[in-house]
Amino acid sequence: MDFSIVELSDDDQAFLAEVRAFLAEHVTDEVRRRDRETGDNFDEAVHLAIGAAGYLEKEWKPLHDGGFTRVRRRIWELEKRRVHTPWVTWGTTAMVARAVAAFGKPELVEDVLPKVFTGEVRMCLGYTEPEGGSDIATCKTRAVREADGSSWIINGSKMFTTGAHNCQYVFLITNTDPDARKHKSLTMFLVPLDLPGIQIQGIRTVDGDRTNIVYYSDVRVDDKYLLGEVNGGWTVLRGPLDAEHGAVSAAPDGLQDVAIMQHQTGFMSAALDAVAARAGHRDAGGVRPIDDGSVAYRLGRSAARLEAALSTPSIFGRVAQAQTMRDIGPDLMDIAGPASVLPVETDGAADDGASEYLYRFAPLAGIYGGTLEVFRNMIAQHVLGLGKPNYAPPVASRHQGP
Repeated sequence: MDFSIVELSDDDQAFLAEVRAFLAEHVTDEVRRRDRETGDNFDEAVHLAIGAAGYLEKEWKPLHDGGFTRVRRRIWELEKRRVHTPWVTWGTTAMVARAVAAFGKPELVEDVLPKVFTGEVRMCLGYTEPEGGSDIATCKTRAVREADGSSWIINGSKMFTTGAHNCQYVFLITNTDPDARKHKSLTMFLVPLDLPGIQIQGIRTVDGDRTNIVYYSDVRVDDKYLLGEVNGGWTVLRGPLDAEHGAVSAAPDGLQDVAIMQHQTGFMSAALDAVAARAGHRDAGGVRPIDDGSVAYRLGRSAARLEAALSTPSIFGRVAQAQTMRDIGPDLMDIAGPASVLPVETDGAADDGASEYLYRFAPLAGIYGGTLEVFRNMIAQHVLGLGKPNYAPPVASRHQGP
């Protein structure tokens, strides 16, 4: 493994200073406080400022088209993360924008992409359905083409459409041929969220995030919003899905996260640091919790698990990190003591709520982008060659008795 340090040029050092000054101005304590309260993982003023500064366009585009160099891209990513910039809505927007650029009609691309770069247009993912779970190919939301072929009528509902209340479009999976095999029945649309018949209803997750259920009732969508071919939606969908699942080749320069979704592990590192600091403080009697062998062992084990998870690459790291959050969260709260149940910025919280938030966030980290079971099945099938899992009940043996 290469542990070398990248030497920054004078120009890159200047860029680092520029980015830090920009983020310090716009991602304030008030922005972070408001983001915790709303659970939106989005701040419009910050997003528009980032767009106006040209950072959205440079992040989205490759170097040959005016995008960041690899080093500057890494600086930008790390600095955004360091100050806890609300980021989720840009993440979904960037994925969908690539599908629009590849499969959208020219007039749609010309209308949407420039506004994506300024921050005026944001896009969310309309995948999961109330009874569909992680298998998005079992889509029941129907799209029926009108007789004149100029538009479609869409009916159905989608769960966990995070960011819908802050977005202008939804990247929507629909079923256009119920009699076809499930991967041959899908058609993708970029649906404007201000159309009549669309209702967005907020849902709070256990970690305080805001997501949505979105209802589509006789929504008339112009044919220009069709992406790709009718019943060819799986082709349109594969790019964003591969990006979300981490099924893309790693860059040879190593200037990227070791594993996909590694940005979410910052909460785990912060919680471990906070509890370790507390364990090293002496109480009124001069005793430090870390002097207890069991505390030292459990804290050390948590640190070792954390470092191992952070070093695990690609899709494997996705599983290792989410599982480690679930495993060490309870231990860290137990080490911190009863006051660890108090949330962030609460008087008397043992570690300013760091381990309490990790405990609540951990189950969600194992769901985002697909459940841990889905990722383990992907590893089994596509990496280990074990074939698809068989969930059918076991066949009863003909032979009874010993």
